[in-house]
Order: sequence, then C-alpha cells, then structure tokens
Amino acid sequence: MKSLKSIILCGLGVAMLSLTSCNDWLDINVDPDSPSAESTTYDQRLAHIEFYTNSGLQFGAWRTTMAMGDWTRNNGGGNYWHVSYWYPVDGQVTTVYQWWFVGAYANVPDMIAKAEEAENWQFAGAGYLIKAYGFMAMTDLHGEMPYTQAAAEPATPEYDTGKTIYLGCFECIDKAIELLEKGQSQDPALPTLAAGDWWNKGDLNKWIKLAYMLKARWINKLNKKAPGSYKDGKYDADEILRCLDKAMQSNADNTIVNHTDDNGATHDNLGWDEPVDYSPLFSVSGMNSGYMPTKMLYDNLTNFAGKGVEDPRADHILPWAYSPNRSEVGVDAAGVKWDGHWRRSLGVDMASDINSQGGPLRAMFNTETNSWYISTTNEARMGDTVYIEGTSDCKGYFANPSILYCRAGSGKFESAESGTFYTRVSSPTYIGTYAECCFIKAETLFKKGDKAGAYDAYKKGVKASCELMNEKLEAWIAEDASLADCPSFTPMTDEAIDNFVNNGIGTQAELTIGHILMQKRIALMFSYEIWNDMRRYDFDPNIFFGWSIPAYHYKVAAAMLAIPEGKQYRRWRQCSHEYNYNSKNLQAIGAQVPGARMTDSEGKEVMWNRQDDAWTIPVWWDSNQE
Repeated sequence: MKSLKSIILCGLGVAMLSLTSCNDWLDINVDPDSPSAESTTYDQRLAHIEFYTNSGLQFGAWRTTMAMGDWTRNNGGGNYWHVSYWYPVDGQVTTVYQWWFVGAYANVPDMIAKAEEAENWQFAGAGYLIKAYGFMAMTDLHGEMPYTQAAAEPATPEYDTGKTIYLGCFECIDKAIELLEKGQSQDPALPTLAAGDWWNKGDLNKWIKLAYMLKARWINKLNKKAPGSYKDGKYDADEILRCLDKAMQSNADNTIVNHTDDNGATHDNLGWDEPVDYSPLFSVSGMNSGYMPTKMLYDNLTNFAGKGVEDPRADHILPWAYSPNRSEVGVDAAGVKWDGHWRRSLGVDMASDINSQGGPLRAMFNTETNSWYISTTNEARMGDTVYIEGTSDCKGYFANPSILYCRAGSGKFESAESGTFYTRVSSPTYIGTYAECCFIKAETLFKKGDKAGAYDAYKKGVKASCELMNEKLEAWIAEDASLADCPSFTPMTDEAIDNFVNNGIGTQAELTIGHILMQKRIALMFSYEIWNDMRRYDFDPNIFFGWSIPAYHYKVAAAMLAIPEGKQYRRWRQCSHEYNYNSKNLQAIGAQVPGARMTDSEGKEVMWNRQDDAWTIPVWWDSNQE
C-alpha cells in the first residue's frame, strides 16, 4: 500500500546496515541517511523481506492456535486468555497486517521487478513465492484484502475477493516454480541467492520443494469446493499428489529457520526493537507468562485415540517444573509425571468450569521452603500448581545464565521451568516440512480410497516429526550440557519412537481423517494449518479429538456476541487501519461476501466488518461459494 510503503523505506537502510553487522547477510554501500527504493538493490532486500514475513506470519499462527484448543493462559491473562475461550478481540489482529504489508511486502514488488530486469531469476522466483505465501496468510485470516492494488498508486486500494487472492497466489507460485527451475545464473556478476537468504541458504532445490509443498497445502484447503482444476478454484486431488512428488522427500529437504539465542546488533525497526536472531514464538509466547497446555493437548499426547501409549514428544511439548523437595519417578496419584526432581504439567480442562472459578492461576515459588504454591485464599485454586506455564528464558537478549526460566528470579535453579519445545528463544520455525507433506498425502489418499497408501504416509509423517524434533533436542544439549538433566531436553530414543509409531497411533483398519489431522497438528504446532484444518472440517469433535467450544465462552456476554451459539470462529475482522482509512473500499467488498450484514434491522447501512459477529463469516475457501 502506497502510504505504508514510504514508512518502511525510511527505515530500510538502517535495518539493512544492522543486518550486515549481525549476520553478514548483506554488503551495502548506501548512504544510511538517505535510503530510497532507487538506491536499494534487489539482493539487499531479501533478508529483510524474509525476516518480516516469517515473524509476522508466526505471530499470526500463534494467535490463531490459541483459539484452537491446545493452549490457554492463566485466568485474567489478557487478550490471549480471552481468545482461548473464543472471545476474539481487535487487539489480536493488527500486528500481522503491519509486519506483512509494512515490513515485508513493501519491498517485494521492487525486488521482483529489479531481479527480472537483471534476469536474476532466482531472486524473482523467491519474491513471487514469498508474495504468494504472505497473501495466502492474509486471506486465511481476513478473507478479503487489497491485493491487485496493494502495491499500486491508490492510497486507498480497492479490496479483492478471497477467490481473486487465492487464484492470484496460485499464479504467483506457478511463476515462482518456473523461475526457480531455471536454476542458478551463469553470470558471475549477478548476486547469488545465498547472500541474503536465511530460509534456505541459497539452496534452489529447497526453494523449489517448498513451492510445491505450499501449492499442495493450498489446493488441499479447497476440499469444500467441487472437484476440478485448482486453476479454477476447485479441489484437485491429482495435482496435490503431483506436487507432493516434487516436494520434500525427507527431513533433509525441509525449509527451517534455525533461530539462535543471540542479542545481535540487528533489531527490528517496526517498534518492538527485538533481535532478529531469536524465534518469533519466543517473542509472543515463550518469554511471557502464564501460557499453559490444555487437557485436549495433554490427552492427545499421553493417550492418543485411546491407545494407551504415550507420545515420546509429550515430554518436550508439555512443560516441566523443578520441584526440589520431591524425588519421585513415575506418575503420582494426581496423574502428574515425575522424573527425579522434575514434574510435568497436567492440562487445563477447558470444558470444565475452571475459568468460572477463577482458574487456572500461575504458581509462585517459596524460596524459604523451596516449594511451589498458589497465592490465593480460594481453596478450589490451591491445586493449580499442577499446571505449569510454558515460559522460558534466554542467555542473549535477557543475559540470563540459562534458557530455563527461574520463577523466583534469575539463577534460582530450584524454581526452574523448562518451557515448551516450539516457543523457546532458539526454537526452529518450520516453514515447510516433509512431515507436513506426509500428512497431506495421507489425507488425500484416504479420501481417494487408498487406505494402505494413506496409512503408510501417516506413519512416515509421525516418525519424521519425532526425528525432526530430536535434531533440535540434540543441538540444545550440545550447546549447554546442563540441559540434559531436564527431561524436556532429553532426546527421544529410537525404541520409544518406533513403539509409538507401531503401537500408539492406531492400525490401518482404524485410520480416520481425525487420526491424520490430529497427528498433523502435533507436528505443525503453532501453525495456521491448525485453524485451517478445523475450519475445513467444521470443528467436528469426531475429527478433532477432545475438542469442544470452551465452557467459559457461554458465560461471557461479549464472547457470545462475537461468536453466537451455533456459529464458529471463521475469520479475523480487519484491523483499525483499514476501517479508519480505507472504509469505503472495505464496505464495498461486503456486497460480495455471503453472510456480510450491510444494514441493520431498520435498513440503515452499517459497516459489515465491524459487526460483533463478523468473526463468524467464512472466508472464501471455507465455503461452498463458487
């Protein structure tokens, strides 16, 4: 958007100079006091675009996941506690919009244009792929969005329908594949992708595989559409399988951002002033207090589909707390798992009345007695010590001695908490993985009636997820040997993985879409695909094991206005920038949105996207709309 573009160009030179000092991403000879679109070359933009795209989309993925049943927050814990019981609020919707449009996309069209002019097809191909990746997330979240005019002259661009954006993203991804498959330029004077690429380190084969995986992912979302060509917005099962044949074939092909526990000179310039090195999920979740697993997540990790075999990933996803006064090993009478002095979290039952009773509450630590307690006079809450928050720490940005969070203060190890695998400072971002390919293949083959092929892909997906998690667990222990004493960091054994794959995920005869999608969500935790899958299958509790709308939702009047009984959480409303500064175009697109309420009971015009229940309007791909 033109008005936003000028904002990011003002900070672009400073940002890129600091990128150079931190990670040697760029080599820039530009006056930092006078940055401009003309003086900034296409190769200098890529790292900046990748950072803001990844961070913005990860922030959005975390926020959507908070509403899908696996995580909650302590009672009264702000916007994301509200979201976890299906009370969506406007405070959750702005950041992703800003980081995509202002931080990333403002640079994408110029990068593509200049790379094409130079016939440097690898940069142009990466640009088209990132454009598709970002706008697909925008239509996943909001449905309609300025797209064709998003980088054009109008300061108030017109909106496009979800279908227009969707098909436009397919055109971009096909163009990206075409350009990336041209390979590395033979002109030694042209910059290579590796210079600024921290997603795939310049590996064109990984970029191509990522493109095919994303294409398969997006076609798979069209399962509510009639069969046909994806180019017409139809569900194209054969094209999904063709894409998967060209996507990741093992974990070696994955696109992963391996974040680090550093406090380098490079910080973002959109107001957060945080290092670009560390995980976006640490920024919004891991470094913050009170995020707790739910009973739904706990049950699916410890007794998946009632098979009675614990998932070896359970120890690494469910947080642990150090409890120095007890040295039990095994499961106690309350169901808490102990490993020497460490104890593992139980899950908050969102189907119960715990929120109505003021819980869950965060645990405190008494340094005199070396024990955990709940600071309350409410007897119903005194047992909330069984819920352990996913908070973790860092050595770089916070300059603390460990990535274990100490509840009683830095260095007081007796009060240590482990955090959870996906939200630590150096947790990896899984942009595209072989495991996801396996689960998409399993779903597609299952619907085609090939249950044997589906089951084989399903098992491979589970095993790939476990093995990929082990890679990071081993890296953490290699970086800090003291972490090996915490069961959250102990790598899974081959025996435990094989036992779970062979005995804990069901047989071929038992396989259902629910088995596939629930294992997929564990492998892709904190991903848009969790919300996308739940919308694709209409939040069906027969598919999403243990799911129900949280009980507290029905107790909060504002939550019931936002998502009335009988409806589901289907989209985000637009952020304030759009309805404050582009309201005419936002209102105009409403005429093409089934379910949009354009007038009130008296026939007076109202802003459709500002209605209390606009959150329940399906986006285009989530409907049977042509």
